[in-house]
Amino acid sequence: MIGASGAISGILGAYLLLFPRAGVYTLIFLGFFVQVVKIPALIVIGFWAIVQFINGLVSTGLVKQGGVAWFAHIGGFLTGLLTIKLWLPRRK
Repeated sequence: MIGASGAISGILGAYLLLFPRAGVYTLIFLGFFVQVVKIPALIVIGFWAIVQFINGLVSTGLVKQGGVAWFAHIGGFLTGLLTIKLWLPRRK
């Protein structure tokens, strides 16, 4: 499948390495109460990556049909993690 989601996943992987402690404002739902909490990017993006991997594993056992390319997300994420150092400017 071709789509932008793999590229966005790569950006998330790169962001995770560059700014792991950056705060990400996240909505937390507690019943009827909604709270905005600042969580480190390492936790938010790490949780997202785990969800992508689990969904990819679950989708392999189901009927093959169009939908979300979970492994494209995982591949883009890993590519972003592995190649971000190549894109950074060299320090003198």
